[in-house]
Amino acid sequence: MSEFKNPAELAKLAIEQIHIPERPKSLYDPVRYTMALGGKRVRPQLVFLGTGMTGGDPEKALNAAAAVELLHNFTLIHDDIMDQADSRRGQPSVHTRWDEATAILSGDVMFNMAYEQLAHYRPEHGFDSGLFLALNEVFSDATRIVCEGQAMDMEFETALTVELSHYIEMISCKTAALLEASLKMGGLLSGADSMAVEKLGIVGRQAGVAFQIQDDLLDAIADPKTFGKRPGGDIYEGKKTYLSILALDRARKDVRQKLSAILQNSACTESDVSYVIDAYHDLNVIIDTKEAIKNHYIACLSALEYFGDSSYKKAISDLIESLKERQS
Repeated sequence: MSEFKNPAELAKLAIEQIHIPERPKSLYDPVRYTMALGGKRVRPQLVFLGTGMTGGDPEKALNAAAAVELLHNFTLIHDDIMDQADSRRGQPSVHTRWDEATAILSGDVMFNMAYEQLAHYRPEHGFDSGLFLALNEVFSDATRIVCEGQAMDMEFETALTVELSHYIEMISCKTAALLEASLKMGGLLSGADSMAVEKLGIVGRQAGVAFQIQDDLLDAIADPKTFGKRPGGDIYEGKKTYLSILALDRARKDVRQKLSAILQNSACTESDVSYVIDAYHDLNVIIDTKEAIKNHYIACLSALEYFGDSSYKKAISDLIESLKERQS
């Protein structure tokens, strides 16, 4: 296998090579602003790691990595509008800094720019037509699935009850689908066989599910100084989470009624939130949520064992370990 190429550095390079026109400024300034906000850049790194671990040259994946990061940020702009979120990564969200119409249009052009990055792999640029079609199929499927997950999440907002299996399905779509697609695209770019591509997908999907359940847990129990948000933010907002669904399913009738009332009250108090978090502890929800997270990470690492040892496999394993240990 060739010399290891740092995926974080490649992710930075992939984003820097995206051409963002100067005009119209009202369209492209929000795109430039969004792409400069930073973040962990996990998805583009996974494209490079998937390519490298299956024997390919990660530098071949620069445009695919740029495509997934553009798509991810497009979804964030639109999510912030739907959620009426005032900030993103500690800065004003696009619709707050500009306005909703501008945010929608800038998000739309980012979606187009993502597909322009994939056009790099067209046959006229020296790539196999099968690769171009396969990349587009994985990317388009992920786009549709993410939208389905967002729609399910919105439906859950007004649903009185949500099945835990339906919640897992939702986060598999909304959160995990693009992680899955990122690794699969990396495998496709290296020419990996269908089994290897499928195993890469499992790694991404299981890591994504674990990540979202962990996010739900951290919202309830993390140190706010580390997590960067007030404790119980999901409870204040009445969001359906892995913890709230499990608690409502387990609680006796009187506790369930009070939990439900608090979770449906947009004006709940700090004492209400404390009541819910105490119930999570009393009902063993915290313990069992930690167990669920562990099991999804185990499934992720189990799929990773399909691949031979390499610097890229170790880098994916290290990335997963850092996600497991995160407090923010």
